[in-house]
Amino acid sequence: MSKFFLHWLVLAAALGLTAYVLPGVDVTSPGALLVAALVLGFLNAILKPVLVLLTLPLTILTLGIFYLVLNAILFGLASALVPGFTVHGFGAAFLGAIVMSLLSMVLSSLAGLKR
Repeated sequence: MSKFFLHWLVLAAALGLTAYVLPGVDVTSPGALLVAALVLGFLNAILKPVLVLLTLPLTILTLGIFYLVLNAILFGLASALVPGFTVHGFGAAFLGAIVMSLLSMVLSSLAGLKR
């Protein structure tokens, strides 16, 4: 159970850094940050595998670029579900998903979590 909380904190830290770095991503409070990280983790664990499977032909056709678009869609969906977490447009969601993914990868490796 402690691994879950550590991963959640890593996602929250990555999201907080993403909101700090990108002007189109805003988080209004630490509570909104923690809820947004939880919702993003839930969407990535439950909804993303289904969407990846459904959009596999399009992902293959675009040589994997649509996978990045799918990440941006889930990032924007999380902002629509969590009050206090806003993403201003698709471009901000696209860059936010990429930056958060990279930061999450770095922070996970620093925390000793395996992906």
